Amino acid sequence: MSTDNADFAAIVLAAGHGTRMRSQTPKMLHTLLGRPMVSYPIDAALAAGAQHAVVVVGHGAQAVVAALSERFDARVTTAVQEKQLGTGDAARSGATALPDFDGWLLILNGDAAVVTDAPLAELRSAALGGDGPLAMLTATLDDATGYGRILRDEAGNVTAVREQRDCSPEQAAIRDYNPGIYAIEAGFFRDAIAKLTTDNAQGELYLTDLVELAAGAGGVTEVHWDDAEELHGVNDRDELVQRERILQRRLMRAHAHAGVTIRDPESTVIGADVEIGQDVTIESGVQLRGSCRIGSGVTLDVGCVLDNVRVADGAVLKPYTVATDSAIGERAQVGPFSHLRPETELGEDVKIGNFVEAKKTRMARGAKASHLSYLGDGIVGEDVNIGCGTIFCNYDGYNKATTVLEDGVFIGSDSQLIAPVTVGKGAYVGTGTTVTQDVPAEAFAIGRARQVNKPGLATRLKAKLKARKQAATKK
Repeated sequence: MSTDNADFAAIVLAAGHGTRMRSQTPKMLHTLLGRPMVSYPIDAALAAGAQHAVVVVGHGAQAVVAALSERFDARVTTAVQEKQLGTGDAARSGATALPDFDGWLLILNGDAAVVTDAPLAELRSAALGGDGPLAMLTATLDDATGYGRILRDEAGNVTAVREQRDCSPEQAAIRDYNPGIYAIEAGFFRDAIAKLTTDNAQGELYLTDLVELAAGAGGVTEVHWDDAEELHGVNDRDELVQRERILQRRLMRAHAHAGVTIRDPESTVIGADVEIGQDVTIESGVQLRGSCRIGSGVTLDVGCVLDNVRVADGAVLKPYTVATDSAIGERAQVGPFSHLRPETELGEDVKIGNFVEAKKTRMARGAKASHLSYLGDGIVGEDVNIGCGTIFCNYDGYNKATTVLEDGVFIGSDSQLIAPVTVGKGAYVGTGTTVTQDVPAEAFAIGRARQVNKPGLATRLKAKLKARKQAATKK
């Protein structure tokens, strides 16, 4: 009926309340692997050949539109379904955004989170090669409760879809069901949609009624898809998690085939927007969220949690490293039990050890803080050594200030640096020092109380304390 170069546009139905999600968040904005649910069918439709996608919004429209504008270009626009009058009305609302379009409309639901471009592309090919004005995907379930059933004539041709609430007992026993994905000629759609009525159990305009109209206007082209799981939508939180697991398995498999060792996929979480290089090893319990970028040859040991973090080639993150909105340089070593807060940047060969927290701090090549330190609002030069227990005192209760350690500085253990302060190149800060003013280059700074030893005082003090305790016990 049509040629292979026919225009192909998608209408994604995303206006519903999603009441079974039990949430103040619009259903379409619930996330799977860090992406909004509605983004997945849009991606699949575009990958299958749709030149444009119209997303029909309703409940939470403003938030959904804002989320879409962040993720998609001008190929994706929106149309508003003013009132919730059924799937037929939602599709009609979407078509109003394409008033002059005369190709084929791919119509699918916004909660079809695990559909890929494969069934959509096959549906498109079948529609273009078929004789009728409508093509649809069908699938089979042992128990199709909740779905519309596929009705057929004696020759096995699709004649109609009967929704669950309108089924007779015999129809309810049918195992072939309607996943709600169609390819429809735009001209036929506009004529047929005007003929829909609300004469059904829900008093709504059913998009499925177009199937019966198409059966009488040239026939329905059927594409039966064996993997019914791929066509399922998301109705509640349980199904959200189930679909996310499907997406996660696919993603893990793709990363593994690209050269990534994922030691325990069942305990690992990798977001859909994460990029990972070759020869990366990911141990159990790792979570990579947001738009992480992991270079080649990186090791992410047990329990690391990264959110929007760039990790350069050859870096090693030891167990239970937590980092957010940070950058880790080539061959850097971080952890175990380290915390990199936003705007932390570690250069090449930097070492951040156990129980070190850094926030908005830049550390140049070869610098290290091996344990038990807080580095807030710092600029740390090359080959700086920061001893155990060092604190950058960066906050006065009202404002943040910066601590600068120039190249080659050595900070002794248990030192406090009261910002704003600069320690000059090659300077040495003695153990236990509180630095309140700038230290010149190559200088030695020390600022602690003089030690005084009093012979025999410990023995007398212990006796006194013991007697006091015994007296208290007798009372």
